[in-house]
Amino acid sequence: MELFLDPFKLLLATAKDVLPVLGLLVLFQMAVLKKPLPRPGRIIFGFCLVLVGMACFLGGLDLALFPVGRTMALQLAKGAQSGGKEIWAAYGWIYLFAFLVGFSTTIAEPSLIAVANKAEEASYKAVSSLGLRIAVALGVAVGITLGTFRIVTGTPLYIYILAGYVVVAVQTFFAPRMIIPLAYDSGGVTTSTVTVPLVAALGLGLASNVPGRSPVLDGFGLIAFASLFPIISVLGYAQLVQWIVGRRSRKR
Repeated sequence: MELFLDPFKLLLATAKDVLPVLGLLVLFQMAVLKKPLPRPGRIIFGFCLVLVGMACFLGGLDLALFPVGRTMALQLAKGAQSGGKEIWAAYGWIYLFAFLVGFSTTIAEPSLIAVANKAEEASYKAVSSLGLRIAVALGVAVGITLGTFRIVTGTPLYIYILAGYVVVAVQTFFAPRMIIPLAYDSGGVTTSTVTVPLVAALGLGLASNVPGRSPVLDGFGLIAFASLFPIISVLGYAQLVQWIVGRRSRKR
């Protein structure tokens, strides 16, 4: 926490992570392509903006999003235990909170918005940007809810992930070919800047306060749910649209 309260140390730590990437790009441009950097002043200015932006973003995550997610999980878990029931049904508010967090953070995810807009543009509006975002957000919400249920019950993670990918494999054979690459990419763009911090904090906070759970063994894994279930929901969304269109065409 002290690192994020010192702007100079935060900038220095961020620069150590970003400079190797910049160095690789410059080296490839000059040594392999053997061409000078286009507009070096603009590139340096842009790099400084990236550096400052990443430093502020990382500091904000540590000071705001991580504590909020962890605190909410702790308080909701304590409230469930205060009722004297140590069964999965006592954590209803946790499941609701996980669903709402998963849906709201995914809808606001910048990378998903960018991909959804590009998908609508590339498909000439055959793929709806809003429809895709809602489908992905529902997948994340259901996945995180199921992930919190796994933490509460202590069920092994691999059972859910294995079953989920079996469902994905079956859906792939029946879903429209156009949507399959986009569905597989949806899991990657979902687990990004806004979703991951809150989801990780939720899992760690919940595992820390549920008796018999380990933050390391049980707290992590929610992000895997957030990556897997959007694939299922997008493929399902495409199959539903295909079925509705086919049904309408048969009625004509």
